[in-house]
Amino acid sequence: MSVSLECKKVKRTGFLPSFFGGGILAAAVPVINMAVRSEMYLNQQGSPIQILLGANWQMMAMLNVLLVVAGSCLLYHTEYADNAMQKMKSLPILESSIFFGKAVLTAFMSLFVLVLEAGAITFCSYHWFEVGSGFFGELCKYFGYSLLLMLPCMILSLLISEACKNMWVSLGIGVVCVFTATMLPATNFALSLFPFAMPFQIFAGADITRSTYYICGAIAELAICGLAQLILVKVRRSFE
Repeated sequence: MSVSLECKKVKRTGFLPSFFGGGILAAAVPVINMAVRSEMYLNQQGSPIQILLGANWQMMAMLNVLLVVAGSCLLYHTEYADNAMQKMKSLPILESSIFFGKAVLTAFMSLFVLVLEAGAITFCSYHWFEVGSGFFGELCKYFGYSLLLMLPCMILSLLISEACKNMWVSLGIGVVCVFTATMLPATNFALSLFPFAMPFQIFAGADITRSTYYICGAIAELAICGLAQLILVKVRRSFE
């Protein structure tokens, strides 16, 4: 019920166009890079997916995270505009269910963006490289891992947007977090667990242990953010 309601709400915002446009832009990154500088990558060792993501994923992940931040701000801006959230509280709807509906919708649109990017990687692999028989299994593994690592960033962005009634405040906090994540050293595992830094990680088939740690970290951060959302709702009600 809450998910279908959220889908109706976003028709009045730029949420869907932003994800469509941003997804196409992110998917165009590897295609343009290979069209202009293909000679730099054709002689590298490794599978086509590893080469392409190694060359383009930082920019693609940056666009993905910025889309999540902007989308989260748009979703909650509609709730706080004209005191819509106050009106929603008078209905028999839990605030947590509203948050869950927005999370599911954002996750679905993030999946849509990753599918576009996977399509671009597939095109580049077939056009410029020799593709093996296990290509699509490897592709699903890489992008499934990317979706999982994006979820903590998505939930935290929604939590920040829920906490800040002013959209520009939540957007500013999100942008600062994104650029802070880009400055953190990738070699430091503890710092790379920062939710806004995790989407920049690429699945390392040669280092399954490290990838498993990131998966466990993402699940733990999802649980922490979910608990923080419940606490936020109760604290806010006590001050209203």
